[in-house]
Amino acid sequence: MVGGLVLSQAQHQVGIAATSPAQAQAAEQAAFRGRDHRAPCASLDEARKAHARHVKLGLDRSPRHARPLLAACALAADWPGSMAYAASIFAALDDPEAFDYNTLMRGYVAGGGGGGRDPAAALRLFVDMVDDGVEPDSYTFPFVFKACAQLGALQEGRQLQGHLVKLGFQRDEHSQNSLISFYGKCGEADLARRAFEQMEDDEQTTASWSALLAAYTRAGRWAECVESFGAMVRAGWRPDESSMVSALSACAHLGAHDVGRSIHCALLRNTARLNTFMSTSLVDMYAKCGCIENAAAVFDAMDDKNAWTYSAMVSGLALHGDGRKALEVFDAMVREGHRPDAAVYVGVLNACSRAGLLEEGLRCFDRMRLEHKLTPNAQHYGCMVDLMARAGRLDDARALIGNMPTGPTDTAWRSLLNACRIHGNLELAERALQELERLGATNAGDYIILSDMHARAHNRDAAAARRTEAVDRGLAQAPGYSAVEVHGATHRFVSQDRSHPRADDIYEMLHQMEWQLRFEGYTPDTSELALDAGEEEKRRVVAAHSQKLAMAFGLLSTPEGAPVRVVTNLRMSKECHAYSALISEIFGREIVVRDRNRFHRFKRGACSCGNYW
Repeated sequence: MVGGLVLSQAQHQVGIAATSPAQAQAAEQAAFRGRDHRAPCASLDEARKAHARHVKLGLDRSPRHARPLLAACALAADWPGSMAYAASIFAALDDPEAFDYNTLMRGYVAGGGGGGRDPAAALRLFVDMVDDGVEPDSYTFPFVFKACAQLGALQEGRQLQGHLVKLGFQRDEHSQNSLISFYGKCGEADLARRAFEQMEDDEQTTASWSALLAAYTRAGRWAECVESFGAMVRAGWRPDESSMVSALSACAHLGAHDVGRSIHCALLRNTARLNTFMSTSLVDMYAKCGCIENAAAVFDAMDDKNAWTYSAMVSGLALHGDGRKALEVFDAMVREGHRPDAAVYVGVLNACSRAGLLEEGLRCFDRMRLEHKLTPNAQHYGCMVDLMARAGRLDDARALIGNMPTGPTDTAWRSLLNACRIHGNLELAERALQELERLGATNAGDYIILSDMHARAHNRDAAAARRTEAVDRGLAQAPGYSAVEVHGATHRFVSQDRSHPRADDIYEMLHQMEWQLRFEGYTPDTSELALDAGEEEKRRVVAAHSQKLAMAFGLLSTPEGAPVRVVTNLRMSKECHAYSALISEIFGREIVVRDRNRFHRFKRGACSCGNYW
């Protein structure tokens, strides 16, 4: 699909034996709309022979007679050199028409002739078309906008939009859909939205909505993607596969389990059999929404898994800290004959790191290099540093950073810094921060880790100095928040938040939760709080942590016995970890928390991480 115009790569255009210009034009448009036509040649050699006959008969300069060969060569997927031959056929034409320019441009943006894409050639051809006085038609712009998208040529695309309006195609659905898609692929979601809103209601199609959702997905604007998907359904449109994949991706990032599950139900109602691409999207969504059992169920039911499917499942298990199961899935992948790539090995090594499987991780790293002949990149080395450092081998991790063929990276040093926090090695943590400063890659979180470590060591002045240093360097920390999904709507909270309409009920619930926890011997742990205040004030701050507010609202607003799923951009603290574990036991609820690194699933007072995070 190109901007909403369905074009099969195997389809070829043929000459039309029409008796009138009107019939010829109608037949040509039918070809572009995706009807099947028999290719005039089966290979480039046959095309050359047919072209030679045309030359002998003097027909090679006639667009009507040359069109079948031009299309066959420009659109062939596996004829090496045929794109160049198509260009030579085109160059010999007398007075080529828009259809002929469109055919060649289509070949350039689709990578015809096995020669790879050449979007720049498509744009040059468009310029020649205009200079030669050939007026573009509505089928021209989808190809030109696609060329601009492949080049990231935003300015040129905006100029083309003006040209489109000048020629009166602003009401053409194919041209407008390609414009939305172009802006989305250039990362300009607001411009894509504006182009969408300029279409009349009766001009918008499923393809228009799909292009808009893809634009939001590419820009990482997940909430707007889910919101637009809901608007699409409410407007009476039946989502296609592309729009559902965009929505599932947004649900995965937001942790919007209820919306993702409703999409899955709609798929089961309307589709006889899910294809591999859609099933893989469901595996990824369920895993990232905290339902690894559902992800495994979709995965196990698939008959035609591919490497991406296995990678999604391995990465999902890594997020949940189930390293043993991730290794089993990886071994099954290899047994099934799928060759592992660099991406799946990142998931495997992450799984070993988060489960504390040091020896298994070392073996997988060797297997990657020696058995599968993959050269580790900076990401793989970062995983190995994290694996060794979390396991307490801090000196070995530091030595590995120094020996990285790719050179030390901020990710590796930050992994070491975080491990120093876990193991309380303040001296090495200071060294890691110095290296991050040398690389010019520090962020506010790095200084906060050091500040918290100094606070736990009762070095209050040093803790305050590190936070002040972050401010002096102009490093702003992203506001911490926690969100919980209730009845398909996401509710977001920050620390001490009283903006929610049910704030009084939430704080009353918090009070009840803490009251019951005290009967279990719970005492708030304020040791990680770098705040120059009395103990009572620290306890007040800890009590209204964003994660606890989200948890309280979830307990208030979901049926008894239902899991409460919280997503936070913060690192799970020891205090919140102990608090969540007790809440799961007292209230008989499963509490699922996705922090910025992994999942914690609390059930009957225990966490799936086994206190290893």
